[in-house]
Amino acid sequence: MGSGELALAQSAPQADAAASTSSDVIIVTAQRRDQSIQDVPLTLQAFSTDTLSKLNVTSIDGLLKYTPNVTFSNNGPGQGAIFLRGLSAGFAGQQSSATIGGFPNVAVYLDDQSMQFPARNVDIYVADIERVEVLEGPQGTLFGGGAQAGVLRYITNKPKYNKFEGRLEGSFGGTAQGAANGSFNAMFNIPVIEDKLAIRAVVYADHHGGYIDNKFSTFTRRPSDLGSYYLAYQGNGNQLTPDQQVRQGKYDNNSLVEDNFNPVDYTGGRVAVGWKIAPDWDLLVTEAYQKLESKGTFAAQSYTYDYQPLTGLSSTLFAPQYNKDDYTNTAWTLNGKLGDFKVIYTGAYLTRHISQQGDYTNYARSTYGIFYQCTGGANYYWNVGKAPYCYEPTSYWTDKVRNTHESHEFRISTPDSGRIRAIAGAYYENFKIQDNQDWDYKTIPSCDPSLTADQIKNAGTVCMGLVAPNPNATLNVQGPRGPYVAFGEDTQRGFKQYAQFLSVDFDILPNLTITGGTRHYYYKEYETGSVYSSFNGGCYQVPVCATGSNLDAQNLQAHYSGFKSKATITWKPSPGTMLYATWSQGFRPGAFNRGSSARVKDPLPPHAPQLLVSAAYAPDNLTNWEGGLKTDLFDRKVTFNLSAYYMSWDNIQIGFFNPAAGFGNTAFAVNGPTYHIKGAEVQIVARPAAGLTFQGSATYNDSKQANSPCFIANNPGVSSFGKCITQVFSGGAVKDVQSPFGTPGSITPFSPHFQGNIRGRYEWTGKGGVEWFVAGGVNYTSSYFNQPGTYPSGDEAGNGNGVGPNGIIVPGTTVLRYKMKGYALADAQVGFTRDNWTVTLFGDNIFNSHASTFTNSSQFIKTSTVVRPLTYGIKIATKL
Repeated sequence: MGSGELALAQSAPQADAAASTSSDVIIVTAQRRDQSIQDVPLTLQAFSTDTLSKLNVTSIDGLLKYTPNVTFSNNGPGQGAIFLRGLSAGFAGQQSSATIGGFPNVAVYLDDQSMQFPARNVDIYVADIERVEVLEGPQGTLFGGGAQAGVLRYITNKPKYNKFEGRLEGSFGGTAQGAANGSFNAMFNIPVIEDKLAIRAVVYADHHGGYIDNKFSTFTRRPSDLGSYYLAYQGNGNQLTPDQQVRQGKYDNNSLVEDNFNPVDYTGGRVAVGWKIAPDWDLLVTEAYQKLESKGTFAAQSYTYDYQPLTGLSSTLFAPQYNKDDYTNTAWTLNGKLGDFKVIYTGAYLTRHISQQGDYTNYARSTYGIFYQCTGGANYYWNVGKAPYCYEPTSYWTDKVRNTHESHEFRISTPDSGRIRAIAGAYYENFKIQDNQDWDYKTIPSCDPSLTADQIKNAGTVCMGLVAPNPNATLNVQGPRGPYVAFGEDTQRGFKQYAQFLSVDFDILPNLTITGGTRHYYYKEYETGSVYSSFNGGCYQVPVCATGSNLDAQNLQAHYSGFKSKATITWKPSPGTMLYATWSQGFRPGAFNRGSSARVKDPLPPHAPQLLVSAAYAPDNLTNWEGGLKTDLFDRKVTFNLSAYYMSWDNIQIGFFNPAAGFGNTAFAVNGPTYHIKGAEVQIVARPAAGLTFQGSATYNDSKQANSPCFIANNPGVSSFGKCITQVFSGGAVKDVQSPFGTPGSITPFSPHFQGNIRGRYEWTGKGGVEWFVAGGVNYTSSYFNQPGTYPSGDEAGNGNGVGPNGIIVPGTTVLRYKMKGYALADAQVGFTRDNWTVTLFGDNIFNSHASTFTNSSQFIKTSTVVRPLTYGIKIATKL
């Protein structure tokens, strides 16, 4: 294997763009200092520019194959959350994530800019990236509240002041049973004034062809649909005749039938300007832009919307689905020295826009779906007592998000050569989200807004008013919504954080060091806006239905402050060997629901709500105990790293959505149980002969729920007041309430017991000075769950939770728990380098696995987000 190949390969120091690269040692800044990866006392993985290129890594999906202990809940590019060491409370998807989703517990950084967002980690395209660092375990002391479980850092190549260089790279290939792929990127580094001013720029475009087919399907309303009891009329058995439906009840998706209908496009670029102001001072300003666009779905359905079996990578969407996600990020860093002290001020301003639409047609089968699409029968309000009549089932949701993220950090550090070394700093960030999400599933005709309510009623018109948010609330979009909107949220949320931190290293002996650090944080959070719905009798036969709540009036504000600390002891018994023990703490901030709410009806009349859900939920906390060994063996032919850890994750934030169990028809989050996690990780790099390198890494993770809290009835006057809620009045009957927080011993989701990978590379020189190489690797992930034990199982037939004997879901909840099977993926590369040209033939997922990385029931049908099928092609690169 050549220089920079594996996770222990070299990359240049972040603060010195002109630093040279060696082949055996990697320099990282995980502790805000330039250090060899083998000198950092924590579990750490890193990949250099050269490594990333050789492994064809361009996105988070590619990176995950080589990072054990990292999992990804994936609804498609830019539509997922990253988890480390099994620290997950589940994942449901994008709907409402911008308004009520908890903040991630893995921090994603582009250089010194935090890129966090609930349920939507930015999928940063890997082009001219100096290195990627994965820091495992809580990093709250130096990286703050988003780094509860760890940090994923993308560190860009910086301008070089005394060297012109350029690189062009392009690839073309195909996808098994899918469409073609192609990519191109170009980098130029230009010293404008030698040793004074330099510019580095990169541009990229990458097209991933689709591989999921949208198949033809019909939709037939059935008496088994959970809301069909609304249609009861003169003993009809909840059955509709063709004359009682628009278009005679013949609904299909013929206009959207298409093969390979989920393409993805990344386009973007980055420009960095470096200026050496004085011998010890330099300024770096970087402007980055990325646009990510995808269409269709990345999940394969098990059944059509009419519950006919589907095979292969197929879906049956009835409404167009897409995701558009772009960001602009301006960042600046000032490095300098005051005497012997290093000082850094760095800041950034991110603007991100998301526009997404998703199919929601199968909501028509849910308890409340028919309510917005049918009149007559036993319906709540619309033409009660008359013959039922139903309109279109086709529906969708749309979400438009604007996110801004401003941050400033100042650090000062003592010389690296002193016996006592210290880093102190201060941090400020201002994070804002503006979200407008509408659910367009109201197909009962809308009333004419130019008419008065009396005119509409006198005409006997069957219609519903346009739903509108509360005009007294802070709104992103004023006025009534579109004719199909039944429910929506127009909100603003965010926080300001102020923090100060200190970390001190003290060499007790030349080979024995203790480190202590702490961070004081103060969060000020808020949420404003309006949540609106047409689920109201006053919405029938009116021009406008202004039912929206006023979150501003609820004064949704929260303040969190405290200290998070870290202590480490490091011993180097001999050159090339280090042992360490670490105690560290991590946290993430709390968040808000859509205001307070009342849920879970008392089993005794008058069936008052037993549970008053708070508008806010609190931070959760993580404590980590970790020990490790890092060593070089056999004259540095083998590098061996081993670590083990035990963590306590307390008061975790957990979400609920289970209408069929009586928890209401909207999602909410609370603080729940405690989990204990223990595990170990090993990393090995072997260099048995010149040009030949093998690397293997593996993790074992065991996460168990440690307690079983319950929902306490907190509404005075209910029969269960002050006790655990065990029963609920729902659907006209008294039902038992499944333990909402799960049972002790159940495991966290997205937490496979075992992950491992092994790969090798051999390089040799052939005739004519041609450098040849061949490489390949295999990675394996064992089985894991998609949700915690709080949710009903989607794998158990006839379990009373809406799953039929053939796995067909009768919609009760869009969140079921599935166990996803373990899977292995393999890749291979072969090629040569001559002069400044490199040609690579590659294959990813060469055995064409269709393994699921996220199985869910988000459309009331079991669907699986599968790994990308076999992708193959040729890549050509040249250095200028």
